[in-house]
Amino acid sequence: MSFDAATLVNAATGGLHAYDPGHDLPVLRQRFGAAIAELGSNENPLGPSPRALAAAQAALAEAHRYPDPRGEALKAALSRCLNVGRDRIALGNGSHELLMLLAQCFADAAHEVVCSQYGFAVFRLAAAASGARAVTVPALPVDHPTAPLGHDLDAIAAAAGNDTRLIYLANPNNPTGSWFDDAALAAFLDRVPSHVLVVVDEAYHEYTDAPGLGSALRFARQHPNLVVTRTFSKAYGLAGLRVGYAVAHPSVIAVLERLRESFNVNCVALAAATAALDDRGHLARVREFNRSERAWLAAELTCRGCRTLPSQANFLLLDLARDAAALERHLFERGVIVRPMGGYGLARALRISIGSRTENLRLLEALP
Repeated sequence: MSFDAATLVNAATGGLHAYDPGHDLPVLRQRFGAAIAELGSNENPLGPSPRALAAAQAALAEAHRYPDPRGEALKAALSRCLNVGRDRIALGNGSHELLMLLAQCFADAAHEVVCSQYGFAVFRLAAAASGARAVTVPALPVDHPTAPLGHDLDAIAAAAGNDTRLIYLANPNNPTGSWFDDAALAAFLDRVPSHVLVVVDEAYHEYTDAPGLGSALRFARQHPNLVVTRTFSKAYGLAGLRVGYAVAHPSVIAVLERLRESFNVNCVALAAATAALDDRGHLARVREFNRSERAWLAAELTCRGCRTLPSQANFLLLDLARDAAALERHLFERGVIVRPMGGYGLARALRISIGSRTENLRLLEALP
């Protein structure tokens, strides 16, 4: 007798597909060795702060103990850094967990979740996992003068109705690299009803330098329905430790705490993230490297006839005039790992992380 658990799943899970993390990089590292250029996962090529590494190493001595279930030391450090109360902070096993948790807590089959056409894939996954109806708003056109393939905030605000519980935005957005400034966000928030939670994922916030682009956090007091999520996986270089956080009204945080998994952030991650916040010099070096290397790589790709979209993140979206599968395969065979965008409906695009200069040169040399 055969057994298939897929026949037993609930309705919400039955409609899900597993999140695609990309290529199996541990296997590829064995295949290509030092010649590999890992440009598919938007990691920080400079790595974490030495202080974070030292704190992580020291925390291993307590690996036999459960971590602080509330993460109070990290919350205190975030409270000082962001000038918000600790009761406004929730910690997650990466911001991915928190994005999912928000939908689990606030959305269901009777309500809608609104997101942009090319918004982060986890937004739609979160909606589906909660059983909510996902409303996908068409993105701005690729020839838009300021935000090609970016969020159409006017259309998203118009899509929010009585049954809407969540709106997911990303600023800057993954995978397009597009962004909207504070003035646009302020106008948007004024249009959204107070019964709708507006989640602004700022995973790439630390990389931004565009005029007028600050943080959604400046609007948190005025709009208690605003939630901001961030991660230590990108600019802080702690992707392997999985730690993120959400900042929201205390009542939102209290609801998240009802369902947040016990001890969801491990002791090594808590220690490393706390130390990373204190090393502002390292973060400044990461920001400057990314700013200059992003501009250099975009210029080099343009010289080779490639079109890159404007980006405020640590990656570029390469927009080709043809299907990108052949180029992705060509690069893959030469140990240059980039991210195809077919899953987003962008079959003519590749997302390329800003790597080290060595990795970026390998990319350029591998181009046909």
